[in-house]
Amino acid sequence: MTTNQPETTSAPTSTRIPTPLYAVAGAGDLAYQQLRKLPEVVAELRERVPGAVAELRTRAEELNGRRDEFRAKAAEGIKVAQAQAGTLRTRAAGPDGEVAKLTEAAKRNAAALVAAAQSGAQVAQERAVSTYTALVAHGERVVGSGVVQAADTVNADMEATEAPAEVTATPADVAAPAAPAASAPRKTKKAAPAAE
Repeated sequence: MTTNQPETTSAPTSTRIPTPLYAVAGAGDLAYQQLRKLPEVVAELRERVPGAVAELRTRAEELNGRRDEFRAKAAEGIKVAQAQAGTLRTRAAGPDGEVAKLTEAAKRNAAALVAAAQSGAQVAQERAVSTYTALVAHGERVVGSGVVQAADTVNADMEATEAPAEVTATPADVAAPAAPAASAPRKTKKAAPAAE
């Protein structure tokens, strides 16, 4: 069963406006503030673009000149990696039990990773609640107390307004006064004697 109770923030208020509406108002106001800064940011970026393009061209030419050097380093890195892979295969297949040690280390690392992930999830949840609460508080400031006062006034007026009086008349009561007028004989005028 649902109730019509208002949602509240961490600091209870006397409003009847749900907190998600305050959060939306707060987020909308923050977005509006950021959009107002947009022309300045665009102007700044327009000024920086020509210099950035020239810098990127210079950097690309420099890196293009070092292409052979990078290829040589990559080839040497591949040789080293292949040699290390061969060494690891030999150690893993050896009788020293390297595989068992590596398996145990992997299990420990996996457990530590799961614990860190759970801790990270808790931190993320706390940040989300904190952000939501901040948005609600900002929304309450944006909406202001004028809306709350207006809502309270309307609610007080609704409570103070009297309910309409209940109608107690029956159809017989309504028809009764009309009946005597209908049954009364009509007076007719006598015709005047004809003049001879």
